[in-house]
Amino acid sequence: MKSHAKVVVIGGGVVGCSVLYHLTKFGWTDVVLLERSELTSGSTWHAAGGMHTINGDPNVAKLQKYTVELYKEIQDYSGQDIGLHMTSGLMLAATPQRFDWLKSILAKGRYHGLEATLLTPKEAHVMMPLLDPDQFVGALYDPVEGHLDPYGTTHAYARSAKKNGAEIYLHTKVEELVQREDGSWRVITNQGEIVAEHVVNAAGLWAREVGRMVGLELPVLAMEHMYLITEDMPEVADFNKTTGKELMHCVDFDGEIYLRQERQGMLMGTYEKACRPWSPVTTPWDFGHELLAEDIERITPELEVGFRHFPAFNNAGIKKIINGPFTFSPDGNPLVGPVRGLTNYWSACAVMAGFSQGGGVGLALANWMIHGDPGFDVFAMDVSRYGDYATLAYTNAKVRENYARRFSIRYPNEELPAARPLLTTPIYDRLKAAGGVFGASYGLEQALWFAPAGEVDEFSWRRSNDFHVVGAEARAVRDSVGLMETSGFAKYSVKGPAAEAFLDRLLACRIPAAGRMTLAPMLKHDGKLIGDFTLAKLGEGDFLLIGSGVAEAYHMRWFESQLPKDGSVELKALGLSLLGLSIAGPNARKLLEKLTHQDVSATAFPFMSIRRMDLGMAPAIVGRVSYTGDLGYEIWMKPEHQRYLFDLLMEAGAEFGVKLFGLRALNALRLDKSYGSWAREYRPLHGPLEAGLGRFVALSKEADFIGKSAAGREKAVGGALRRRTFILAARDADVIGDEPIYHNGAVCGWVTSGGYAHASGVSVAIGYVPKEIADEAQGWSIELLGDILPATMQPQPLFDVEGARMRS
Repeated sequence: MKSHAKVVVIGGGVVGCSVLYHLTKFGWTDVVLLERSELTSGSTWHAAGGMHTINGDPNVAKLQKYTVELYKEIQDYSGQDIGLHMTSGLMLAATPQRFDWLKSILAKGRYHGLEATLLTPKEAHVMMPLLDPDQFVGALYDPVEGHLDPYGTTHAYARSAKKNGAEIYLHTKVEELVQREDGSWRVITNQGEIVAEHVVNAAGLWAREVGRMVGLELPVLAMEHMYLITEDMPEVADFNKTTGKELMHCVDFDGEIYLRQERQGMLMGTYEKACRPWSPVTTPWDFGHELLAEDIERITPELEVGFRHFPAFNNAGIKKIINGPFTFSPDGNPLVGPVRGLTNYWSACAVMAGFSQGGGVGLALANWMIHGDPGFDVFAMDVSRYGDYATLAYTNAKVRENYARRFSIRYPNEELPAARPLLTTPIYDRLKAAGGVFGASYGLEQALWFAPAGEVDEFSWRRSNDFHVVGAEARAVRDSVGLMETSGFAKYSVKGPAAEAFLDRLLACRIPAAGRMTLAPMLKHDGKLIGDFTLAKLGEGDFLLIGSGVAEAYHMRWFESQLPKDGSVELKALGLSLLGLSIAGPNARKLLEKLTHQDVSATAFPFMSIRRMDLGMAPAIVGRVSYTGDLGYEIWMKPEHQRYLFDLLMEAGAEFGVKLFGLRALNALRLDKSYGSWAREYRPLHGPLEAGLGRFVALSKEADFIGKSAAGREKAVGGALRRRTFILAARDADVIGDEPIYHNGAVCGWVTSGGYAHASGVSVAIGYVPKEIADEAQGWSIELLGDILPATMQPQPLFDVEGARMRS
């Protein structure tokens, strides 16, 4: 075994071998893979081997499309047969609600060239005669689906990597990881030691254990997963003989089953409600090519539905039942990328759909390691999307929920209950008593809307029972004054003698003067947006940065990678040590004036000012800014003062009819102003000019900020896209994101976010279109739930066009 390598990949499943192959493909050939047993010894060998390109997240779908298209390449290059069967597939809907979901999936894929088609049940029956058309209301046909041989595919990746110069050591168990002073890793195994510049945790079932070697508790859990294989079925043989084809894949979401042909029989698997974690605390190192005990009774309810939907199974004998463990993250997506706080320690685990996503994961991670960027928007798979709240018990609860609901509909307004409430603020009970309906974001309970007594969220693809209530909340802000909690924003303290110079290089904006704030785009080296913040200068060497709450660990990883090494900057994520309230509306100043002796007039405390002030008896930081686009103030306080300040604001605001509002009303209000949001409009896909943030990029400032030269090139060339706002002729539903935008009947762009702007009384969609047609006034339409609806370009904000109100 060699003593040194640039990269050591730990784990010989399909994901580890894909990472190894992609590293060599892109030029890093001094790479080693270590496997404790044989290749495929964890979850890979007993996988059903299905793959498809469809995914609810278009960014993940792109990586799945890449994975499927890669298979012929690795088969030809390696000479290893991967047993590829491209059969095509059907996704089935047994309810109108599920069919609406399939329509949305079809629409999401249009911009990316998804070749899917909606079918009637009878049309689906012609393609897949085992199904009973009377059990369904519709289907989605996808020509790019199939299955393969897990063993052959994994070895094709491995052989291709070895052909490029990689080395693979089997029966080599990693026992310890120790980081040296220079940042390299001592990878200590039962066969000796390798010193590596980079370590990749692709250990699958043992990813937790490999994480714990460096003090990391990855949010990953293995679940028992069963599928059965039937004896030969005459219906299968007849179809093969008549058509010369294999039966296609089917996913029956309402039956919670999937099936495909296996030789002359069928394979049927399920994600059962009565799910069971496997080895929830530690994974035994001696587990390998073994299966778990059969437990068909546990999946009987799902099988009964499956046999009703596919009657031929009632006459089929069961040849084999496979029960093996697969790893999942809390939301079912992979955990990929560099781990914050650890130098060159990379995650590539929890890839439960390894044969749909393994190639894309390998591509993204290899790009990340070699070029410093994954080359895609992979936030949905980024290991940094979870914070310290994702403990072992949290992971167990959320993974079980996700597994049991894997084929269930997740409505746009549905909040899942497992592992909640976990993080709450001191006013949680106050908000709940007022009718607060909560969602959890980055573990924190946040009020979405305030329901009248006896009402709860009714989940739907269309406008629900919250519609009129959210409208009343939004109009209360525009008419007088509203109060909401803002503790879910991410807050960062940046202090020290070099703090200003650090921020000047980190952010593309000009650094504000003391007592002032500014909008602050943050760019990657390629000039694409990696964050958007509000930057406040509280004093010399004392800054407060406010950003997206869900991106806290994601942004901290970036901040820390850019910090000077001499300790001249103190950077801290404040989390729940600094909490927030916001008041907004034309009477917001009058409310604030009742609580402080300081002069908060428009002259003394103008728009984008910030200062420390006492409100009643409590010290606070007050900034004159509001995401509602109205006259408003953000108020930041220590946790011990939040209940006091909340009660004080409600009592003082009674004179003005102050009304609580939640995140859904905030979304409606920001649509009035066409404000963008992180992970929707502002993503690593777009430059600031494209995103409409060009005026906040200070190309003329002296500091050579990250991405400056690339931003200059974007400005000179004009980029490729433009963010635009549309008014949609919607009926009973509004866009949520990823719907296709048409111009003169051709798909040309996509929606990033939207909803109903209650205060303006219109349905709004924000999205990206090519710059060449971005100022065309006519010819626009947007697809929503199967209908192509007329859309009108909205070139200016619906509310307060000149910004007079928010600056008043």
